[in-house]
Amino acid sequence: MKAARQIKTGLTNLCHSANGPRDRQLLLGDAFHLSEQNGDWSRGRAKKDGYQGYVRTADLEPVAPHSHWVSTISSHAYAAPDLKSADQMSLPFGAQVAVTAQSETFCETPQGFIPHQHLRPIGTFFTDPIQVAMMFLGAPYLWGGNSVSGIDCSGLVQAACLACGSECPGDTGPQQKFFSSFGGAWAKGQIVFWPGHVALTISAYELIHANAHAMAVTVEGIETTIERISDAGDGPVVHRAQL
Repeated sequence: MKAARQIKTGLTNLCHSANGPRDRQLLLGDAFHLSEQNGDWSRGRAKKDGYQGYVRTADLEPVAPHSHWVSTISSHAYAAPDLKSADQMSLPFGAQVAVTAQSETFCETPQGFIPHQHLRPIGTFFTDPIQVAMMFLGAPYLWGGNSVSGIDCSGLVQAACLACGSECPGDTGPQQKFFSSFGGAWAKGQIVFWPGHVALTISAYELIHANAHAMAVTVEGIETTIERISDAGDGPVVHRAQL
C-alpha cells in the first residue's frame, strides 16, 4: 500500500516501531507517504525530510491543499472568531492549515478560527534562521521533539531552516552530511556539530541549542560549551558549517 496522507492533529509522534519509542514528531499538515497500515499504526515517511517511521493511523487523513502556516511559536484554533471562545486545538510553529474565510481578526480553517497575526501564506518565509531559533529560547528539551512544548537539538535546527525556506534533515547525523564543512572564524549563522549534538551560533561568542544539560533551549558561550561538552566525555566539535 502506497498512498499520500497528511497529519490531522496538532502534533504526533513519529516512532521507531509500532507503539515504540519516539524518533521525531510531525506537525499538523505535514505530508506522510504511507507504505503500510496495520491497525492502529501506519508506516511511511515524512515528505519534508524523508524520515521514516510509524504514526498512529487515527492521526492521518487524505492530503488537502494548505494556504497558510503558523509562524508564531504556537497558536490555537478557536471554536468561534472570539478570543474568549473555546480553544479546540493547539497549533505548533510550522503547522499548515487551509484558510477558507478571513475577517479583520481571525482566519477560518477546518480546525477552527486562528488569529490572523499568527499565520503566513504558504511560501512566505522568515529570512534569518537565528531569529527563528531564538523564538524557542526557554522551550523544554524533549528527545525527538519538534515544538515549543518540547524540542531537541536537531529539531531546533530543522525548524529554523524550514521556516526560512531551506531544506534540512531531521537528525544530527544527516544534518552533518547535508551541510558542507566550513572552517572560518566564529560568526553568527554557523552550525556546530558534536557526536550526536548540534547548535547554532548567534554571534562570534555565543550559540543557541536545545540541550540535556539545561533540559531547555539556552544561549551559552561557544568556548564554554565546547569545554563543557568535552569535559563531560561527549567529544570534541566534529564539524562546522555555514547556513
